[in-house]
Amino acid sequence: MPTRTRIVTGLGASVAAGAVALAAGLVPAQASGPTPVNRVPEAGVSAAAAEPPVYTATLARSYDAFDANQGIAVDDKYFYVVDNRSITKHDKATGRALLQFVSNPDGPIIHLDSGVVVNGKLYAGHSNYDESPMESSIEVFDTRTMRHLDTYSFGIFRGSLTWLDRHDGAWWAGFANYDEIADGETEPYGGTYNTQVVKLDDQFRVVEAWTIPKRILDRFTPMSNSGGSWGPDGRLWLTGHDLGEAYVMRLPSGGAELEWVGTVTLPAVEGQGIAWEHSGDRSKLWAIKRSSKQALSFTVPHRSITDPKTPTWQILGPGNFQQ
Repeated sequence: MPTRTRIVTGLGASVAAGAVALAAGLVPAQASGPTPVNRVPEAGVSAAAAEPPVYTATLARSYDAFDANQGIAVDDKYFYVVDNRSITKHDKATGRALLQFVSNPDGPIIHLDSGVVVNGKLYAGHSNYDESPMESSIEVFDTRTMRHLDTYSFGIFRGSLTWLDRHDGAWWAGFANYDEIADGETEPYGGTYNTQVVKLDDQFRVVEAWTIPKRILDRFTPMSNSGGSWGPDGRLWLTGHDLGEAYVMRLPSGGAELEWVGTVTLPAVEGQGIAWEHSGDRSKLWAIKRSSKQALSFTVPHRSITDPKTPTWQILGPGNFQQ
């Protein structure tokens, strides 16, 4: 079964190389300045359209995880490593693998992509990637026994379901589309610009949906949004398929596009699914490193990230109307 493993060049390679060097030395990293050297706004781009500040996470701990390939979920005592057809439960204290769910090769589970633990159940995003047309479902597991409990099918929907999270009384999900052309096809796999973040009710019905800024999607292409998790700062954190970066988003005050408020470099990470561990001041962001088969936890300077205060509109009185 194909996986979404892809090595990128150019910007992605330079970011990854620097991230690996930083992680190898375990060098504590401070928040960087608001405009990195390699991200100077192009001529004619307004200050409001310039990229937001960049910060750097610090590696807290790494674990060996033989099936670290797609994503990760986490709760108070355990972390759960997600591969295409398997999810492995690990002890946080020791890193030891305890239980594993495995789907038969000819079974209905094709491409698990991420997970989130809610009230003792692990909800995993699942799709038929990279088959056409795109089909998606949510697969539910008992975290104690790792037995499969339930399924919810979207059928043919808005793309491939790559991540799911619970926040503010609702479900949130990422439906990815790709500029990649799958084997045997002649057209892109949905088109990266069609990727959406969707808010769902308790019955997984769509309440609202947003797009991701094109400047972020341009970094994702030819792949797409692979990970998403709501942070302790009340913002949505998104990752792509390849780069060691998390993009910090907030819901917009108007319009249909999420607002990009910051970028956090994740040393040694190579994209894919993420999960916030919510434990107050000790909250950590978890990710995987596919090439070395590791699960990683990070201390992230999320309190340093501030929302922009640039006004987006104004009310004009007589004599000041724009013509």
